[in-house]
Amino acid sequence: QVHLVESGGGLVQAGGSLRLSCAASERTQISRNMGWFRQAPGQEREFVATISWYGGGIRYADSVKGRFTISRDGAKNTVYLQMNRLKPEDTAVYYCATGPVVGVTVAQYDSWGQGTQVTVSS
Repeated sequence: QVHLVESGGGLVQAGGSLRLSCAASERTQISRNMGWFRQAPGQEREFVATISWYGGGIRYADSVKGRFTISRDGAKNTVYLQMNRLKPEDTAVYYCATGPVVGVTVAQYDSWGQGTQVTVSS
């Protein structure tokens, strides 16, 4: 059973930065791909970024490309999402997830964290 815990969310002004962390439990298989998704009120959960188990295969949603950076620390079983130049439209609950493939859809991930709120004020 994979257990993921996100942290690092909060309130920030537009143009600011936040770094989200997602710590995986010790039982998590090392060879798992990780992704970040977000969900704004009244909207479907959408893809943000993904990274393969070995640190490659990085992909971003067009809306965050050039502003967000995904990375992982295998020794710490942790994946990060550095978010720069935040915009009010980035406001959402951010979820990390793990799955067997490097995918961009919710269905391609089988374990999810509880989410962390990111609010960007204008």
